[in-house]
Amino acid sequence: MIKKMFKYYDYSLIVAILTVCGFGLIMVYSASSIYGLIRYGVSSDYFFMKQLIFFIVGLICCLVTMIVPFHIYKGWLKFIVFGSIIVLGSVFLFGKVSNNAQSWLKFGLLGVQPSEFVKLGMIIYLSAIFSKKQDRLDHFGTSVVPPLIIFAVVFILIYLQPDLGTALILAGITGIIVLCSGLRKRHILLLLAFTLGMMLLGSQFLSNNQKMRFAGAYHPFEHKSKWGYQLIQSYVAMASGGINGKGLGEGIQKYGYLPEPHTDFIIAVVAEELGFWGVLFVISLLAFIVIKGFIIGIRCKDIYGSLLAFGISGMIGIQTVVNLGAASGLLPITGVTLPFISYGGSSLILSLLSVGILINISCYVNHKRKKDRLESPAIQKPYLVTKAK
Repeated sequence: MIKKMFKYYDYSLIVAILTVCGFGLIMVYSASSIYGLIRYGVSSDYFFMKQLIFFIVGLICCLVTMIVPFHIYKGWLKFIVFGSIIVLGSVFLFGKVSNNAQSWLKFGLLGVQPSEFVKLGMIIYLSAIFSKKQDRLDHFGTSVVPPLIIFAVVFILIYLQPDLGTALILAGITGIIVLCSGLRKRHILLLLAFTLGMMLLGSQFLSNNQKMRFAGAYHPFEHKSKWGYQLIQSYVAMASGGINGKGLGEGIQKYGYLPEPHTDFIIAVVAEELGFWGVLFVISLLAFIVIKGFIIGIRCKDIYGSLLAFGISGMIGIQTVVNLGAASGLLPITGVTLPFISYGGSSLILSLLSVGILINISCYVNHKRKKDRLESPAIQKPYLVTKAK
């Protein structure tokens, strides 16, 4: 059975994922080797070796989710919902504070950020619920509102950590799944109006720290000593890299000038050392993975699989936009990592877990398409998501 599955995997997607991960490992080593020595007094390969271990663990998880049929996760919904709420709640009791947010759980030397894995859990939950209720989507109050209440509870728990960046990414993912589920236009407009209202209301309760992040993003030179410092150093790195870059390992912003060069702002190191072409390479690979994921979702005849593919692709795409937006000053700095590239165990393992599911869906799609062609070779039908009437 497993041998048969290998015939239907999308190998262009697999190659793109392995390539971007390999590139990420190289850049983590380059960005962190000097930074680790200066900031923490550790060996030059300290962060690289940890990231390599995270990659191996993530690759094993990816291989498992590539093989396990994606339909199995439908039976885990209660565990996913209650588990997500419990683990997010436990962060307030046992969590470790890092960068002004209590969002980490420590197990000895191992640190885990639960909100990262909750994102995938919510994608599975919402995809399963909205696919199950396709014939009842007109009943907005009884079919659409209950899963959105679950989302709201999870959103609030993440927001209160406070981790506004992850909470907003989760909101964006939820929006993609809802829009692709076949909801009526009037219900979509109602949700958009409600979301806009909540955003306006929420803006009145932003902490001073969050407000200053906006000031640092849009007026960095007026706050160059603190809130705008990181973005200014990112500008310096990108500008000095130019078109061709200074050469791999030759950047100087990682020598203590640019904070977090191996995590949130790793793209600035890429720009300084590999120039415009290096940044274009990263964006092209991530864009290929996201677009490929949406194509898989469009071709999937199973609505649950289709929404799952849209959610996973949306998560990678939104996180990429938020990270690049923060590094370029288009968006406030939120501490969101660049998928597959930035240093971080939770982020890398989650990303590989998620794309493993995506590859499994592509296997299902390719198998179904070949089966349909053999049964009806003269009939070529488009594989689009069936929407509720």
